[in-house]
Amino acid sequence: MFLRIIVLALSVEGEDLFCKLWGNPDIPLLSKTGEFMLGGIFTLHNNIIASKPTLHQSFFFYFKSLNYRGYQFAEAMIFAIEEINNRTDILPNVSLGYKIYDACGTISLAIKAAMALISGAGEAQSSTLSCSQQSSIHAIIGESASSPTIGIATLVGQFNIPVISHFATCACLSNRKEFPSFFRTIPSDYYQSRALAQLVKHFRWTWVGTIRSDNDYGNSGMATFIEVAQKEGICIEYSEVIYRTNPRETFLKTVEVIKMASSKIIVAFASFIDMEFLMKELLLQNITGLQWVGSESWVSAKNVATKENYRICKGAIGFSNANAAITPGNTGLIQFWENIFDCSFNNTTSKICTGSENLQQVNNLYTDVSELRITYNVYKAVYAVAYALHDLLACQDNQGPCTANQKDALPLQVNFSANNGEYVNFDINGDPPARYELVNWQLSINGIIEFVTIGFYDASLPEGKQFIMNNKSIVWANNDNKIPKSVCSESCHPGTRKATQRGKPICCFDCLPCAEGEISNNTDAVHCMKCPLEYRANEEKDQCILKDIEFLSYDEIMGMILIIFALLGASLTSVVTVVFFKFKDTPIVKANNSELSFLLLFSLTLCFLCSLTFIGEPTQWSCMLRHTAFGITFVLCISCVLGKTIVVLMAFRATVPGSKIMKCFGPTQQRLSVLSLTLLQTLTCIIWLVKYPPLPHKNMNSNKEVIILECEMGSAIAFYLVLGYIGVLAVMCFVLAFLARKLPDNFNEAKFITFSMLVFCAVWITFIPSYISSPGKYTVAVEVFAILASSFGLLLCIFVPKCYIVLLKPDRNSKKHVIGKMQSKSL
Repeated sequence: MFLRIIVLALSVEGEDLFCKLWGNPDIPLLSKTGEFMLGGIFTLHNNIIASKPTLHQSFFFYFKSLNYRGYQFAEAMIFAIEEINNRTDILPNVSLGYKIYDACGTISLAIKAAMALISGAGEAQSSTLSCSQQSSIHAIIGESASSPTIGIATLVGQFNIPVISHFATCACLSNRKEFPSFFRTIPSDYYQSRALAQLVKHFRWTWVGTIRSDNDYGNSGMATFIEVAQKEGICIEYSEVIYRTNPRETFLKTVEVIKMASSKIIVAFASFIDMEFLMKELLLQNITGLQWVGSESWVSAKNVATKENYRICKGAIGFSNANAAITPGNTGLIQFWENIFDCSFNNTTSKICTGSENLQQVNNLYTDVSELRITYNVYKAVYAVAYALHDLLACQDNQGPCTANQKDALPLQVNFSANNGEYVNFDINGDPPARYELVNWQLSINGIIEFVTIGFYDASLPEGKQFIMNNKSIVWANNDNKIPKSVCSESCHPGTRKATQRGKPICCFDCLPCAEGEISNNTDAVHCMKCPLEYRANEEKDQCILKDIEFLSYDEIMGMILIIFALLGASLTSVVTVVFFKFKDTPIVKANNSELSFLLLFSLTLCFLCSLTFIGEPTQWSCMLRHTAFGITFVLCISCVLGKTIVVLMAFRATVPGSKIMKCFGPTQQRLSVLSLTLLQTLTCIIWLVKYPPLPHKNMNSNKEVIILECEMGSAIAFYLVLGYIGVLAVMCFVLAFLARKLPDNFNEAKFITFSMLVFCAVWITFIPSYISSPGKYTVAVEVFAILASSFGLLLCIFVPKCYIVLLKPDRNSKKHVIGKMQSKSL
């Protein structure tokens, strides 16, 4: 409100056409007249105490200490002006003057100084000035801090007077609408904040604490840093605010937060004065071993880099302006300062300042020219104004190019090369190119803290190449050559994924193993990827590997055993066939229907051999053959058994005098019955193969670890029809055989057929649930086992007893014995 009133008062013309100053005018601390006047506002004193306002004077300030760095800035401005006045290539025959005010680090005094400069207060002329008279100040150099500079630029900008700051870095000052005449020779924090975020990311620090000054510099810079850092995956554990005027309890609270935090990295975007207060409390509590990352305000400040503070900030790193020499070896600057004496440098109260003291004997920040990073910015700011005035005068004298509005105002864009070869220019926002040195606090062998350059940042380079590290070794806070580690949670290895902990930042997470069939092949993966259907995850779950293809093969033990039993069954059947063929004319073979017996033996051989089609890799032909061959051969087999059962029954009935039953079921009828029953199954299989043929199929759902190569039925209905038809014939055969079980032993096989059908039905009844519940290749093995078991049941139960009589009891294989037995049974 105070600022608005002053601006309004200066912009309104009085009726008497004169503006009168209220109160005593402020006198500049340092001044010199010239044809063109430059204003300077610097912090020359610290720790001010304001008195209560009086009737004639608003405030009175007492100073507790001298700011040597601020005095160095002021003398650098004077040195640059004197150097320009002595040159003939720039502003020839024109002299520059200056008025330098002390802002004491406060916003109010900075604005007051700016008002004094633009109003001409303190000049030798009358205290009444014409309200239409232009200010004698052509540009203002200053201030160091961002907040006072904002106040100055807001006020002075309305009068189109350029303000060139050497140390105000707040990104907000790049706003041309609010600060149309503001320039600076130090890069904006817009770039520094991003550079700090890139630095933290470069060292893979994802868990950091932040500290900022509670002013425009700290709040704006830290806000940008946090925004960029979070986009880079960096999490902020805490964010503390400090300011030099805060009570000690506030600093103690910040120290306590630092002590309790788990992060080992602290990013401090604060002014050097505020950091000095914080360092005192950290020293008192001996908090060491933390890695500090600092902004340019304090990380390259000599008054902060003391031996005591090195215990706290050992190995601190941060960005700073490039160190430069104002003159070769800074000899000219040193000679200039040695010829200057100001009694203000006398710090002892016991001695009287006489003016004869020698500054060579003074050792403080004012006389230290080893670090002129910011002082060089003051030097460049003065030269920027000088070159602008030079171009303006050349334009007005028609000796150089100029624009239409340049003849009446100071040019706002200049380009020049400094004495050391640096090219100085401003962009459309009044900012210079953003170039920084990355410095590291290191203790020299002489016990002096040195700012060793370990890298560079150039915002003008393409993205990804802006940050460059050199090969110099870095000193770290942890007394180790390894980069400190600061993470909330350890990285998740491949094979796991990150799961954010509830209520905590994204950097705090648990590592969960990937689910079955999923992998993660990157560190800190957020999601696991599903493997393709034909692939599975390895044991580490970091790679998809091709699934094993599973089928009942000839090479495995189970396949070999089944093959052996199949061939054994076929061989036994062949042996029985040979035995029956050799003894085909004997009564026991004849009496049991030798034609059906041979057909049954042939079908049993096919049953044993068809089981081989189920073993091996399924192909299109093997899939089509295995179930159809199984269905047809088993129907042929059961049809023969059924025929033999009916023959036994018919033979028994034929023993009754006058019976004609055998004529109804003679050899021709037996052949037709077997043919018709088998033909019906064959037609069913043909329709199945034509309409819904079984084909090889990769089953990837039953087992996630392997691919089961199997034969897809094509039609489950057809499969169960084929199986059901065999079951119906088997049940019919079993019932008829059961009814004929008490017929004479010599003529009937009923009891053997009954037992064989009992085994057959038991095998296939247990087959159904076993087939459904068995996984993968074991499904095929169950089916092969059922085929072999039922085939062996028929072979052993029906033919082994007859072979026993034929081979081992030949005396019972006679017509007399067979007839006699039958007759005894009949009686």
